[in-house]
Amino acid sequence: MDPKSTALVMIEFQNDFTSEGGTLHGAVAEVMSATGTLPNAKQALDASRAAGVTIVHSPISFQPGYYEISQHPYGILKGVVDSNSFVKGTWGCEIVEDVAPTGEDIVLEGKRGLDAFGSTNLDFILRNLGIRTIVLAGFLTNCCVESTMRSAYERGYEVYTLTDAVGATSLEEHANAIKFDYPMFSKPITVAEYAASLAGEKESADASRGY
Repeated sequence: MDPKSTALVMIEFQNDFTSEGGTLHGAVAEVMSATGTLPNAKQALDASRAAGVTIVHSPISFQPGYYEISQHPYGILKGVVDSNSFVKGTWGCEIVEDVAPTGEDIVLEGKRGLDAFGSTNLDFILRNLGIRTIVLAGFLTNCCVESTMRSAYERGYEVYTLTDAVGATSLEEHANAIKFDYPMFSKPITVAEYAASLAGEKESADASRGY
């Protein structure tokens, strides 16, 4: 895994999901606690920054009133509307402080649906930066993360998914997606495995420079 051609894509690490008091936190709290989603994501982020990996944050947001989507939403987006989640300008829509963007991090604009490629310029950004490998973390395990994974796979990227830095609304859904769906469209790995691969790459690069 070459850090120069790798991007870590952090999907919807926003207070409404990640934080006590968030509108949807109760739905994902059990899985977050069981897997250590947020601390693991921070570890992945820190390791990525240290190695020079491109960092992309992919939050979802809507105007008050949700005018960007159907007046009669169904499925997961109906849940977002009914819970009044991810509204621009609110605390719940902000990226949680633990993994907040810094420095040269890229923050996508325009995500209104599930796939991070769907309504954003993510593909344009990645190709312009020479990114060939995408590493995914975030919410939900079996929804936005999986949708983005499938799309990245179809576009020809090498896709890794961090199995202990994603979260779902139940342990059953989380485990099912990782066991049956993730291997079809990505290379599932843990954060520890990811960090170790980056550290090994850095040691190799340092050795080649005579450090």
